[in-house]
Amino acid sequence: MSTTRRFPERIVAAFGESQVIGVRAGDAPHRFLAVWVVVVQGRVFARSWNDKPTGWHRAFVREKRGVIQIPDVREVRVIAKKPRGERLLSAIDRAYAEKYHTPASRKWVRGFKLARRKATTTEFVPR
Repeated sequence: MSTTRRFPERIVAAFGESQVIGVRAGDAPHRFLAVWVVVVQGRVFARSWNDKPTGWHRAFVREKRGVIQIPDVREVRVIAKKPRGERLLSAIDRAYAEKYHTPASRKWVRGFKLARRKATTTEFVPR
């Protein structure tokens, strides 16, 4: 039995419906950065397009804690975790392809399947 905290169903639904959410690592006030988010098995994931030293992914690697801004819901305090397992990462690939299915999104969905971007996969859990 897992002891991982989970978001309430209405928050997970909001993640699933949102095309873009805002993320901010740490507790210091600064701007939110827009990211694409997917839900797999009731869990919330995002991938970084560029893994820059000053980017949101590296900030969450250093700080672990942060805030997510969900449109029409609220700001939610989170902890970032690194998901493990090829089956889960493949399910996240499929979730990106299903959610972001427009012709304009295809380039980005294909890019998220590359190993360097898969390595930035981040799971957000409530804190």
